[in-house]
This record gives sequence, structure tokens and C-alpha cells, in this order.
Amino acid sequence: MRLFYTPEAIADLQRLHDFVAEKHPLAARKIAIEIQDAAGRLKAFPRIGLPVSRADDPDLLRDLYIGHYTLRYLLSPPRSIHVLRIWHNKEAERDL
Repeated sequence: MRLFYTPEAIADLQRLHDFVAEKHPLAARKIAIEIQDAAGRLKAFPRIGLPVSRADDPDLLRDLYIGHYTLRYLLSPPRSIHVLRIWHNKEAERDL
């Protein structure tokens, strides 16, 4: 499986890192690494996220929960995963 990040997902990760880094730079780095590691695990286990029930095809659009963060991704058969958005669970869900 190949893993891709959308420009929005990259911007989300940077925004989340920058927000935490203002007060806790080491924690921000740790969070960013944890999110990227979890995304990397999708290559081996692409269906570990929960289906997004209101999606047109819930089997392909999934949410992976990493601590207090949600990573939304799209399975693109036959061998691609696209990370669409990333947000903190206290934030409003990101529009897609």
C-alpha cells in the first residue's frame, strides 16, 4: 500500500504541531510523530480505522483515532491510502 497526504492534511498536521509547540515544543514533536507513525501503520492494516457511517461508501472512508486526534483517510483500491484531514477531537470535524 502507498500512503499519500493531501495538502489539507499536511496543513492540519503543521497547525496542530504549531499550536502545541507554543507552550510544549517537545510534546508537539511527540504528537506529530505519533500521528505519522499511526498513519504509517495503515499501510499494513488499512482497515483499522472506523468506517464513517454517513459517507457514500463507509467502507472506504475511515477515521483512525490517535489519542485526542482523528485522522480521516480514504482507501483507494487497489493499493493507495489518502490521508485527507487531521484534527484534535475538541475541534469541529473537518469538512471534506
